[in-house]
Amino acid sequence: MLWKMRINLADRPGSLSVVARCCGDAGVNIVGMQVFPGLGSVTDELVVDTPDGWELADLRALAAEAGADLVDAHRCRDEVLLDQATRHVEAARTILDDPARFPEVVAELLDAEPEPIDGTTADSLDLLVGDVVVQVHRAAPFTATEHARGATIAALVSDVLRRDASYAARVSPDGPGAPTVTPELVSDTHEVSVVVGSVVVGRAALGETTVDGARPLVLEIDSSWRRRGLGTRLLREAARLSAALGDAELGLVTTADNRAVLPLVLGSGLRGRIRLSGAELHVRVPVRDFTPTRG
Repeated sequence: MLWKMRINLADRPGSLSVVARCCGDAGVNIVGMQVFPGLGSVTDELVVDTPDGWELADLRALAAEAGADLVDAHRCRDEVLLDQATRHVEAARTILDDPARFPEVVAELLDAEPEPIDGTTADSLDLLVGDVVVQVHRAAPFTATEHARGATIAALVSDVLRRDASYAARVSPDGPGAPTVTPELVSDTHEVSVVVGSVVVGRAALGETTVDGARPLVLEIDSSWRRRGLGTRLLREAARLSAALGDAELGLVTTADNRAVLPLVLGSGLRGRIRLSGAELHVRVPVRDFTPTRG
């Protein structure tokens, strides 16, 4: 049974050997390891193969016997044994191929976990891509090394989006995929629709009340009209409607593998925040100071 456990140790010679000895005495095999140095202490991430029937309490007792503080532990699969340098190269290749996958890639790379049911987490990590803040959360605190790794990957995404003119064109309302027929935006107080002729091909609907300080937003576009900038136009107009209602933020929830979210928020020019929560991406866009732009 494989577990991934993080422990804090005093930064002094021999402390890790005590952990190794205690693991050996308990029949626990250390099969993988990462070291995150700090000031006065070291965070070690161990992948361990434990005897059958071991639970979290057993790992906590093992850490205490070794003179370490258990930060976090959870069961894991064999994939975690992949070399870390290889994981980072593969992550970079994925991002170069499709920058919009950044939220899911960085979450997997940093072992981000779903938020607990009560909504609390031990730590959050904010990564800036253009004007968009991508947030990931997990139970174990992010180390300084992981902050640096995340920032480096985020910088790569920003560089790719800035340099790849073809990608920018794909998410631009004026790009090569723009429709020959000009869609019309039709709005009321809580909804805006994209109409082509007499057919509605997209809509953005605001909730009647705010939730956690944000107005819920449902945004839908017909599959045959996607990648034409309509989502960006809908998001901008929805922000204008939300601001008119006196809201501070818009809130949008979608699946974690939705690759359209990052270019959608970036293309809107709004300073959004994207965070991973289990299988969902939560997007919050400030609208209080929004200046409407039409067309």
